[in-house]
Amino acid sequence: MDIFVPVVREGEAKRLPLPRYETDGSAGMDIIASEAVTIAPGRCEAVPTGLKISVPIGFEAQIRPRSGLALKKSIVVPNSPGTIDSDYRGEVKVILMNLGDQPFVVSPGDRIAQMVLTTVAKVKWEEVDSLDVTERGEGGFGSTGVSSSRG
Repeated sequence: MDIFVPVVREGEAKRLPLPRYETDGSAGMDIIASEAVTIAPGRCEAVPTGLKISVPIGFEAQIRPRSGLALKKSIVVPNSPGTIDSDYRGEVKVILMNLGDQPFVVSPGDRIAQMVLTTVAKVKWEEVDSLDVTERGEGGFGSTGVSSSRG
């Protein structure tokens, strides 16, 4: 299913490719930096993309880390997934955090994150006196254990 998303490119983004799927099976499109940014160890920076988009109502654009940057360079998207709402019209910027011990330099044209367009369900609350009973109940934060064996 194709969804058409209006996009405006500003500044250096005009000479860079639009986000795209690198393979036919890719769920996310690679997002490209439009400006140079150096991220110090332990720090976060909002990396400009030079893109403004109009996400259709009923959808959100999620910004996710690139697995290679996370594994090889310790660069993550700390608010992953970041959300771009359907009514936001400002520049898309990607918050990157450097968990490594060396400065990380982002150059214009670098693929820095992935964007996934996904549907959003709207919640209508239904207040009740009690919830249904489940095997897990109120157990949380590790209550199901670590091991995959059940015994």
